[in-house]
Amino acid sequence: MTESSRKPDWLKSRLKGTGRFAETKNIVASHGLHTICSSGKCPNKSECWSRGTASFLIGGNICTRACKFCHTPTGRPMPLDPEEPQQVAESIRLMGLKHAVITSVDRDDLPDLGARHWAKTIRAVKQANPHITLETLIPDFQGQPQLLDIVIDASPEIISHNMETVRRITPHVRSSASYEVSLSVLKHIAGRKVKTKTGLMVGLGETTREVYQLMDDVLQAGASILTIGQYLQPSGRHIPVAEYIPPSLFDLYKEVAARKGFRCVESAPLVRSSYYAEKHI
Repeated sequence: MTESSRKPDWLKSRLKGTGRFAETKNIVASHGLHTICSSGKCPNKSECWSRGTASFLIGGNICTRACKFCHTPTGRPMPLDPEEPQQVAESIRLMGLKHAVITSVDRDDLPDLGARHWAKTIRAVKQANPHITLETLIPDFQGQPQLLDIVIDASPEIISHNMETVRRITPHVRSSASYEVSLSVLKHIAGRKVKTKTGLMVGLGETTREVYQLMDDVLQAGASILTIGQYLQPSGRHIPVAEYIPPSLFDLYKEVAARKGFRCVESAPLVRSSYYAEKHI
């Protein structure tokens, strides 16, 4: 029996093949772009693309890290495409987006870990789309403040960096990133007075107490926006799901996070980092 056939009903999303879906797909394909919607095997791809929204993946489609939860291919990336910043900017313009999300693979092979490519992309998007608001979901840049500042200085409205899981489980599912480094990234972003966001997967074997501790840790670091969603195993090569978390517990997590002081919380089985990101601005 496959994992898909064992999923509870609340995790079975319906495909939506609207004209807007096809239009979004064509714009992304015609500019030779990648999206985390496809590379990350996101369960909300059809819904978001049908709304005319997509999360752009820059820096190529091959990651230098091999996290055990992530579907993005791992290996030696191709050189950066110098045309990519302008192609992302033009795709966003054609989609008529008011809010966009950009993320990237890890580029530990580059001297600046991809930070300047990030900044070029942000500035190109802003120049071509003067009224847009922008969320950037960034890697940890190995915790180097000077590289984080290159992205921050390009002035995205929200900067997100995902904790992914609780402290105890982090070494088992993240190939290079550490819990403490990710906290330091959030703290540095918040210290620069930028809206700071993070995301958490559940269903990896964590306890509710550990989830609450993570909430406290990221709040103390300065994050004000939190997303919580169910981990889904992308393939047989990835770490298995330990537990399917019921919607009632997601509701409780949302209630507790709001009480603790988060300004915005998305908590539901199919929530992903960029799900309804336009609401977070």
